[in-house]
Amino acid sequence: MPTLETFLPMLALILVIGAFAGVVAGLLGVGGGIILVPAFFFAFQGLGYDTPDLIQICLATSLATIVVTSLRTLQSHHRKGAVDWEILKTWAPGIAIGALLGTLATEGLRSEVLMAIFGVLGTVVGLYFGFGNPNWRLGDAMPKGVGRAVTSPILGFLSVLMGIGGGSFGVPLMSLFNVPIHRAVATASGFGVVIAVPSVLGFLFLGNDDPGRPPYMLGQINLVAFAVVVAMTIITAPYGAKLAHSMDPKPLRRVFAVFIMITALNMLRKAIL
Repeated sequence: MPTLETFLPMLALILVIGAFAGVVAGLLGVGGGIILVPAFFFAFQGLGYDTPDLIQICLATSLATIVVTSLRTLQSHHRKGAVDWEILKTWAPGIAIGALLGTLATEGLRSEVLMAIFGVLGTVVGLYFGFGNPNWRLGDAMPKGVGRAVTSPILGFLSVLMGIGGGSFGVPLMSLFNVPIHRAVATASGFGVVIAVPSVLGFLFLGNDDPGRPPYMLGQINLVAFAVVVAMTIITAPYGAKLAHSMDPKPLRRVFAVFIMITALNMLRKAIL
């Protein structure tokens, strides 16, 4: 059992991470995974936990929190009639398959490779988030047939490799195919559920007994980080939402995009060096 000297610093850091993720999620309407994965990684590493599968633990724990937050968000959007259930039902099978494949891939890939993937994709997400044009279009409707069969597993696969839900890839994808932004955000919360549930079930049966792992682990999921972050995001997300209504979101989105790119590039630097 860990002592208070090791447990309390871990708890304090995760409280701060959870509070920040909740505010940003409420303020800018993004999922917490893009923040949580690097935050968990640098926090655990800074606390001295040194295990070859540290990045896998961060991905799995982030996805575990997304199960709860995405379900709550999906329920809220459904009450408002904003979810496009036709898109969600037809895209869910492929996304779930991709998520399961992504879960298996994380165990077969070296941590440096996963960190590099997060760094590259995180930079791309940051660039789109900050500087993408909402009027860009690739088509007038979401892909069907072969296009959907190819795209949906890729979306699930890449999301698991980054430990994120449906928003970071799903919202831009739907926007590019002419889905109104509010409907895209609502439907992407359903993508988050479809990504997170199968991947978390897989991560529960993975893991090892490396002594450098953080305490209170179940498979690849850190239970303390999961519980604290879920609690803190529930508390702080409403404050972020209130701020969003009192401030101009455009400059905030760009500041956040720069923050994401710096974080992602730092992860990429650590993977290469």
